[in-house]
Amino acid sequence: MIQSMTGYGKSVLQLPTKKVTIEIKTLNSKNLDLNVRVPSYYKEKELAVRKKLASGLVRGKIDFSIYVEMTADETTTTINKNVVSDYMQQLKNVLFTNDENDVELLKMAVRMPDALKTEREELDENEWEFINTSIDEALKETVQYRIDEAASLEDDFKLRILNIKKYLEEVHALDEERIKNVREKLKKSIADLKVEIDENRFEQELIYYLEKLDINEEKVRLGNHLEYFLQELDSEDSNGKKLGFIIQEIGREINTTGSKANFASMQKSVIQMKNELEKIKEQILNVL
Repeated sequence: MIQSMTGYGKSVLQLPTKKVTIEIKTLNSKNLDLNVRVPSYYKEKELAVRKKLASGLVRGKIDFSIYVEMTADETTTTINKNVVSDYMQQLKNVLFTNDENDVELLKMAVRMPDALKTEREELDENEWEFINTSIDEALKETVQYRIDEAASLEDDFKLRILNIKKYLEEVHALDEERIKNVREKLKKSIADLKVEIDENRFEQELIYYLEKLDINEEKVRLGNHLEYFLQELDSEDSNGKKLGFIIQEIGREINTTGSKANFASMQKSVIQMKNELEKIKEQILNVL
Protein backbone atom coordinates (compact mmCIF):
# COMPACT_ATOMS: atom_id res chain seq x y z
CA MET A 1 0.00 0.00 0.00
CA ILE A 2 1.58 3.26 -1.09
CA GLN A 3 1.54 6.50 0.87
CA SER A 4 1.62 10.04 -0.38
CA MET A 5 4.21 12.39 1.11
CA THR A 6 1.52 15.06 1.42
CA GLY A 7 -0.05 14.80 4.87
CA TYR A 8 -1.56 16.71 7.77
CA GLY A 9 -2.31 15.83 11.37
CA LYS A 10 -3.44 17.79 14.40
CA SER A 11 -4.32 17.05 18.01
CA VAL A 12 -5.43 19.37 20.82
CA LEU A 13 -4.75 18.58 24.48
CA GLN A 14 -6.36 20.47 27.37
CA LEU A 15 -4.23 20.45 30.52
CA PRO A 16 -5.18 22.08 33.86
CA THR A 17 -3.40 25.37 33.11
CA LYS A 18 -2.79 25.29 29.36
CA LYS A 19 -4.04 24.16 25.98
CA VAL A 20 -1.46 22.33 23.88
CA THR A 21 -1.93 22.11 20.09
CA ILE A 22 0.24 19.73 18.08
CA GLU A 23 0.38 20.14 14.32
CA ILE A 24 2.20 18.13 11.63
CA LYS A 25 2.43 19.11 7.96
CA THR A 26 4.30 17.05 5.33
CA LEU A 27 5.22 17.61 1.68
CA ASN A 28 7.28 15.65 -0.82
CA SER A 29 11.07 15.63 -0.64
CA LYS A 30 13.83 13.27 -1.80
CA ASN A 31 15.04 12.84 1.78
CA LEU A 32 13.88 13.45 5.35
CA ASP A 33 13.76 17.20 6.02
CA LEU A 34 12.59 17.83 9.59
CA ASN A 35 11.65 21.23 11.00
CA VAL A 36 10.67 20.99 14.70
CA ARG A 37 9.33 23.95 16.71
CA VAL A 38 8.72 23.42 20.43
CA PRO A 39 8.58 25.77 23.45
CA SER A 40 11.89 26.17 25.29
CA TYR A 41 10.75 24.16 28.33
CA TYR A 42 10.16 21.11 26.07
CA LYS A 43 13.53 21.42 24.28
CA GLU A 44 15.08 18.48 26.10
CA LYS A 45 12.45 16.25 24.45
CA GLU A 46 13.15 17.51 20.91
CA LEU A 47 15.56 14.69 20.02
CA ALA A 48 13.00 12.04 21.07
CA VAL A 49 10.32 13.85 19.02
CA ARG A 50 12.61 13.90 15.96
CA LYS A 51 13.24 10.16 16.26
CA LYS A 52 9.51 9.49 16.56
CA LEU A 53 8.73 11.58 13.46
CA ALA A 54 11.56 10.01 11.43
CA SER A 55 10.38 6.51 12.33
CA GLY A 56 6.70 7.22 11.65
CA LEU A 57 6.95 9.38 8.52
CA VAL A 58 10.25 8.11 7.00
CA ARG A 59 10.66 10.74 4.26
CA GLY A 60 9.42 14.13 3.15
CA LYS A 61 9.58 17.79 4.19
CA ILE A 62 8.04 17.70 7.66
CA ASP A 63 6.99 20.70 9.76
CA PHE A 64 6.19 19.85 13.39
CA SER A 65 4.95 22.42 15.91
CA ILE A 66 3.79 22.47 19.53
CA TYR A 67 1.74 25.55 20.41
CA VAL A 68 0.96 26.33 24.07
CA GLU A 69 -1.83 28.66 25.19
CA MET A 70 -2.08 29.44 28.92
CA THR A 71 -5.69 29.07 30.09
CA ALA A 72 -5.25 29.70 33.85
CA ASP A 73 -4.32 32.90 35.71
CA GLU A 74 -0.72 31.94 36.02
CA THR A 75 2.48 33.72 35.04
CA THR A 76 6.17 32.97 35.36
CA THR A 77 7.11 36.69 35.25
CA THR A 78 7.37 38.63 38.55
CA ILE A 79 8.51 42.10 39.63
CA ASN A 80 11.97 42.20 41.14
CA LYS A 81 10.98 44.38 44.13
CA ASN A 82 14.47 45.14 45.47
CA VAL A 83 15.74 46.19 42.04
CA VAL A 84 12.71 48.41 41.35
CA SER A 85 12.96 50.08 44.78
CA ASP A 86 16.62 50.78 44.22
CA TYR A 87 15.91 52.28 40.79
CA MET A 88 13.20 54.53 42.29
CA GLN A 89 15.55 55.80 45.00
CA GLN A 90 18.25 56.55 42.46
CA LEU A 91 15.75 58.39 40.25
CA LYS A 92 14.62 60.51 43.24
CA ASN A 93 18.24 61.44 43.94
CA VAL A 94 18.87 62.36 40.30
CA LEU A 95 15.61 64.23 39.74
CA PHE A 96 15.44 65.77 43.25
CA THR A 97 11.78 64.84 43.51
CA ASN A 98 9.52 63.76 46.38
CA ASP A 99 7.12 60.89 47.14
CA GLU A 100 4.25 62.58 45.29
CA ASN A 101 5.82 61.48 42.00
CA ASP A 102 6.23 57.83 42.99
CA VAL A 103 3.80 56.63 40.30
CA GLU A 104 5.79 58.29 37.54
CA LEU A 105 9.05 57.03 39.02
CA LEU A 106 7.59 53.49 39.16
CA LYS A 107 6.68 53.66 35.48
CA MET A 108 10.27 54.56 34.71
CA ALA A 109 11.76 51.99 37.09
CA VAL A 110 9.91 48.97 35.68
CA ARG A 111 11.37 49.74 32.26
CA MET A 112 14.90 49.43 33.61
CA PRO A 113 17.04 46.28 33.13
CA ASP A 114 16.29 43.37 35.51
CA ALA A 115 13.15 45.09 36.87
CA LEU A 116 11.16 42.03 35.81
CA LYS A 117 12.37 38.48 36.24
CA THR A 118 11.05 35.43 34.43
CA GLU A 119 11.51 32.07 36.05
CA ARG A 120 12.13 29.23 33.63
CA GLU A 121 9.31 26.71 33.67
CA GLU A 122 10.64 23.24 34.42
CA LEU A 123 9.51 20.24 32.43
CA ASP A 124 6.82 18.19 34.15
CA GLU A 125 7.36 14.53 33.16
CA ASN A 126 3.74 13.61 33.95
CA GLU A 127 2.54 16.46 31.74
CA TRP A 128 4.89 15.35 28.98
CA GLU A 129 3.37 11.85 28.99
CA PHE A 130 0.03 13.37 27.99
CA ILE A 131 1.72 15.50 25.32
CA ASN A 132 3.64 12.50 23.99
CA THR A 133 0.37 10.57 23.61
CA SER A 134 -1.11 13.57 21.80
CA ILE A 135 1.89 13.60 19.43
CA ASP A 136 1.18 9.92 18.64
CA GLU A 137 -2.42 10.85 17.79
CA ALA A 138 -1.31 13.64 15.42
CA LEU A 139 1.23 11.28 13.85
CA LYS A 140 -1.41 8.59 13.34
CA GLU A 141 -3.73 11.13 11.72
CA THR A 142 -0.93 12.30 9.41
CA VAL A 143 -0.16 8.74 8.27
CA GLN A 144 -3.85 8.09 7.61
CA TYR A 145 -4.04 11.34 5.62
CA ARG A 146 -1.09 10.11 3.53
CA ILE A 147 -2.77 6.76 2.92
CA ASP A 148 -6.05 8.41 1.89
CA GLU A 149 -4.19 10.86 -0.36
CA ALA A 150 -2.35 7.95 -2.03
CA ALA A 151 -5.54 6.01 -2.83
CA SER A 152 -6.36 8.23 -5.81
CA LEU A 153 -2.71 8.11 -6.92
CA GLU A 154 -2.77 4.32 -6.85
CA ASP A 155 -5.93 4.18 -8.96
CA ASP A 156 -4.38 6.56 -11.47
CA PHE A 157 -1.13 4.55 -11.64
CA LYS A 158 -3.01 1.33 -12.31
CA LEU A 159 -5.06 3.00 -15.03
CA ARG A 160 -1.91 4.36 -16.72
CA ILE A 161 -0.13 0.99 -16.55
CA LEU A 162 -3.17 -0.75 -18.04
CA ASN A 163 -3.22 1.83 -20.83
CA ILE A 164 0.47 1.18 -21.55
CA LYS A 165 -0.32 -2.56 -21.66
CA LYS A 166 -3.07 -1.87 -24.16
CA TYR A 167 -0.70 0.12 -26.39
CA LEU A 168 1.91 -2.63 -26.03
CA GLU A 169 -0.65 -5.11 -27.35
CA GLU A 170 -1.17 -2.76 -30.31
CA VAL A 171 2.60 -2.75 -30.91
CA HIS A 172 2.63 -6.54 -30.75
CA ALA A 173 -0.25 -6.78 -33.23
CA LEU A 174 1.45 -4.36 -35.64
CA ASP A 175 4.85 -6.06 -35.51
CA GLU A 176 4.17 -8.61 -38.24
CA GLU A 177 2.79 -5.95 -40.56
CA ARG A 178 5.81 -3.74 -39.77
CA ILE A 179 8.31 -6.47 -40.77
CA LYS A 180 6.35 -7.16 -43.95
CA ASN A 181 6.33 -3.45 -44.73
CA VAL A 182 10.10 -3.13 -44.19
CA ARG A 183 10.74 -6.16 -46.43
CA GLU A 184 8.59 -4.73 -49.23
CA LYS A 185 10.21 -1.29 -48.99
CA LEU A 186 13.66 -2.82 -49.29
CA LYS A 187 12.65 -4.93 -52.28
CA LYS A 188 11.12 -1.88 -53.97
CA SER A 189 14.30 0.11 -53.35
CA ILE A 190 16.37 -2.65 -54.91
CA ALA A 191 13.97 -2.89 -57.86
CA ASP A 192 14.19 0.88 -58.40
CA LEU A 193 17.96 0.52 -58.75
CA LYS A 194 17.33 -1.81 -61.76
CA VAL A 195 20.25 -4.05 -60.95
CA GLU A 196 20.54 -7.80 -60.76
CA ILE A 197 20.87 -9.16 -57.22
CA ASP A 198 21.67 -12.50 -55.69
CA GLU A 199 18.46 -13.60 -54.00
CA ASN A 200 20.29 -15.68 -51.39
CA ARG A 201 22.60 -12.79 -50.54
CA PHE A 202 19.62 -10.44 -50.43
CA GLU A 203 17.78 -12.71 -47.97
CA GLN A 204 20.86 -12.90 -45.74
CA GLU A 205 21.26 -9.13 -45.71
CA LEU A 206 17.55 -8.72 -45.13
CA ILE A 207 17.60 -11.06 -42.13
CA TYR A 208 20.59 -9.19 -40.71
CA TYR A 209 18.79 -5.87 -41.15
CA LEU A 210 15.53 -7.14 -39.65
CA GLU A 211 17.39 -8.52 -36.62
CA LYS A 212 18.51 -4.97 -35.87
CA LEU A 213 14.88 -3.87 -35.98
CA ASP A 214 13.66 -6.78 -33.85
CA ILE A 215 11.79 -5.60 -30.72
CA ASN A 216 10.73 -8.93 -29.22
CA GLU A 217 13.11 -8.59 -26.28
CA GLU A 218 11.96 -5.04 -25.62
CA LYS A 219 8.31 -6.13 -25.66
CA VAL A 220 9.00 -8.97 -23.21
CA ARG A 221 11.03 -6.79 -20.84
CA LEU A 222 8.46 -3.99 -21.01
CA GLY A 223 5.65 -6.42 -20.15
CA ASN A 224 7.68 -7.77 -17.21
CA HIS A 225 8.43 -4.26 -15.90
CA LEU A 226 4.75 -3.32 -16.06
CA GLU A 227 3.80 -6.41 -14.04
CA TYR A 228 6.61 -5.73 -11.55
CA PHE A 229 5.36 -2.16 -11.06
CA LEU A 230 1.84 -3.40 -10.26
CA GLN A 231 3.23 -5.99 -7.82
CA GLU A 232 5.24 -3.35 -5.94
CA LEU A 233 2.24 -1.04 -5.96
CA ASP A 234 0.28 -3.68 -4.02
CA SER A 235 3.10 -4.57 -1.61
CA GLU A 236 2.76 -3.88 2.12
CA ASP A 237 5.45 -1.20 2.18
CA SER A 238 5.38 2.12 0.35
CA ASN A 239 8.59 2.54 -1.65
CA GLY A 240 8.33 5.46 -4.04
CA LYS A 241 12.03 5.36 -4.89
CA LYS A 242 11.79 1.73 -6.03
CA LEU A 243 8.71 2.49 -8.10
CA GLY A 244 10.64 5.39 -9.63
CA PHE A 245 13.45 3.04 -10.66
CA ILE A 246 10.96 0.66 -12.29
CA ILE A 247 9.43 3.61 -14.17
CA GLN A 248 12.91 4.46 -15.51
CA GLU A 249 13.27 0.90 -16.85
CA ILE A 250 9.81 1.06 -18.43
CA GLY A 251 10.79 4.33 -20.12
CA ARG A 252 14.03 2.81 -21.41
CA GLU A 253 12.19 -0.08 -23.10
CA ILE A 254 9.56 2.23 -24.61
CA ASN A 255 12.25 4.51 -26.02
CA THR A 256 14.19 1.59 -27.52
CA THR A 257 10.99 0.24 -29.08
CA GLY A 258 10.30 3.65 -30.58
CA SER A 259 13.79 4.01 -32.02
CA LYS A 260 13.56 0.57 -33.67
CA ALA A 261 9.95 0.79 -34.81
CA ASN A 262 10.48 2.42 -38.21
CA PHE A 263 6.74 2.17 -38.80
CA ALA A 264 4.29 5.08 -38.49
CA SER A 265 1.38 3.12 -37.04
CA MET A 266 3.61 1.62 -34.36
CA GLN A 267 5.15 5.00 -33.55
CA LYS A 268 1.69 6.32 -32.68
CA SER A 269 1.27 3.57 -30.07
CA VAL A 270 4.76 4.27 -28.70
CA ILE A 271 3.94 7.97 -28.35
CA GLN A 272 0.77 7.08 -26.43
CA MET A 273 2.83 4.87 -24.10
CA LYS A 274 5.25 7.73 -23.49
CA ASN A 275 2.36 10.07 -22.76
CA GLU A 276 0.92 7.69 -20.14
CA LEU A 277 4.36 7.20 -18.59
CA GLU A 278 4.94 10.95 -18.25
CA LYS A 279 1.72 11.24 -16.26
CA ILE A 280 3.00 8.56 -13.87
CA LYS A 281 6.38 10.31 -13.55
CA GLU A 282 4.70 13.55 -12.51
CA GLN A 283 2.96 11.84 -9.59
CA ILE A 284 5.52 9.24 -8.54
CA LEU A 285 7.67 11.98 -6.94
CA ASN A 286 4.99 12.40 -4.27
CA VAL A 287 5.00 8.73 -3.25
CA LEU A 288 6.75 7.86 -0.01
